[in-house]
Amino acid sequence: MGAVTTSKEPKQDRSRVTRQRLLEAAVACLAEHGWAGSTVSVVAERAGVSRGAAQHHFPTREDLFTAAVEYVAEERSTALRALAPSGPTHRREVVEAVVTLYTGPLFRAALHLWVAASDEEQLRPRVTELEARVGREAHRMTVELLGADESVPGVRETVQGLLDMARGLGLATLLTDDTQRRNRVVAQWARILEKVLD
Repeated sequence: MGAVTTSKEPKQDRSRVTRQRLLEAAVACLAEHGWAGSTVSVVAERAGVSRGAAQHHFPTREDLFTAAVEYVAEERSTALRALAPSGPTHRREVVEAVVTLYTGPLFRAALHLWVAASDEEQLRPRVTELEARVGREAHRMTVELLGADESVPGVRETVQGLLDMARGLGLATLLTDDTQRRNRVVAQWARILEKVLD
């Protein structure tokens, strides 16, 4: 019986690796080419697998990109959780960390998924559900990193404003290198947080 288990493990491992490569390729394609340019063939080629192998794991384009939505949501949640163990102690560092979450490739891929979901009935409920989950987790982690007390009037809205601002900077980054202005905005938000939270 042990021999059977051992012989299946390498195949299962290969299958997991292939699936992971396809999801990573789907996210990268979305970030670079958007929904229209992200076909199963393009994703399979980028992942270095055949179209048949891709369709074995994800029979339809919707299956592939629905799984990509889940993957992006989990990766973004993991990035948020990673902030906590050595969590930034200064408010400026917290603001910079939150902004970084919304200016990287995962946010860019998520944005393409939002746009696709606005037109694709199969994706919309899943994207909406997962974005709500990621949004709640982002809010919770930001409150924790800031050491904020949401029972104080205005604190919850200020934290939400920080997250909304970070998303806005993520959108601006899609079109131009916004680094200088972004640094000034980050500094201003750190000052706002000092006033509201102290």
